[in-house]
Amino acid sequence: MTMSIRLLFLTFLLLASPFLQAALSQSDSEDSGFEVSDVSEEESDADEVFGLELNSAPGIETLCVFPKNSAKIIKAGIDTELLVGMKNDGQSNVDIVAVKAGLHLPFDQKPLVQNLTSLSFSNASVPTSAQATFPYIFAVSKFLQAGAFDLVGTIIYEIDGKQYQNTFYNGTIEVVEDGPLFRMESVFLIGLLISSIIALTIYIQNALKHMTKKTKRAPKKVEVGTATKDASLDEWLEGTAYTQSSSKSKKKK
Repeated sequence: MTMSIRLLFLTFLLLASPFLQAALSQSDSEDSGFEVSDVSEEESDADEVFGLELNSAPGIETLCVFPKNSAKIIKAGIDTELLVGMKNDGQSNVDIVAVKAGLHLPFDQKPLVQNLTSLSFSNASVPTSAQATFPYIFAVSKFLQAGAFDLVGTIIYEIDGKQYQNTFYNGTIEVVEDGPLFRMESVFLIGLLISSIIALTIYIQNALKHMTKKTKRAPKKVEVGTATKDASLDEWLEGTAYTQSSSKSKKKK
């Protein structure tokens, strides 16, 4: 049952996000069900909140959607947009404080690789039994080496004067260099791989040829008849004392 609710909520965010974002910028925000004003990317007091150990509030659910990048491939130095969705099933209104994210190593999230954009909200609220979507745009440093990193995104909010936080995304993204797909490094690596395959193929072919030649050169046994051997021996000993004694013995017989 909970999984079905999550899927319905995610579908709602994907379909309704343009309308919710438009509502965020309308002047009559009170009639739309939530209020938003003075969104800032500058450093503020809200940045200090991200260093605190805050819990999530009961009845508050958050989700994250990459609307134009389902593969989560991030180009270094280029702005990337994601949508943070919040559903308030609690008993009180939720006041949004800030949204922030950071990059971490995939095998150890303790070291922080990069702090991303911090969005501060001075007047944004989500009433009870309501849903809202907040666009969040960030850019990875163009000097960051390409590879896999963990993106951890957090939203800070207040309920009845007490602060809470929800992690709306904690997963792996792929950071790539901005530019053409094939760079000099890629061409070099591909050429090296092809050369290695060709060299290995030639080595195997030469080894097989060498083994075939060895098999063909194996010596064959030749049987020599006794008659031929005796005739050759007699011819070689002709005129010697051995032949004379042999002839005498034959005459006696």
